[in-house]
Amino acid sequence: MCLGVPGRIVSLPRNENPADLRMGTVDFDGVRRPVCLAYTPAAGVGDYVIVHVGFAISQVDEIEAAKTLEIIRAIPDALATELGPDAEAAG
Repeated sequence: MCLGVPGRIVSLPRNENPADLRMGTVDFDGVRRPVCLAYTPAAGVGDYVIVHVGFAISQVDEIEAAKTLEIIRAIPDALATELGPDAEAAG
């Protein structure tokens, strides 16, 4: 199963090379992962994004992120499947 999972951007490393893809660290309910932010150029620290296979594909508000995460939590093992084994321990 492949889902778009909402998460909050917690850091944006300084990009020394303008040719590099824009990256950031996104928190998914306590699990942090590096995410490509090239498709969400307006998103910054504290903003919520929908992430699919390591790419932020859209920006959402906190309420929409919470609603989506609630639905994903209702699917057995969905977060662990999408984010890896440490997602279950954090969530």
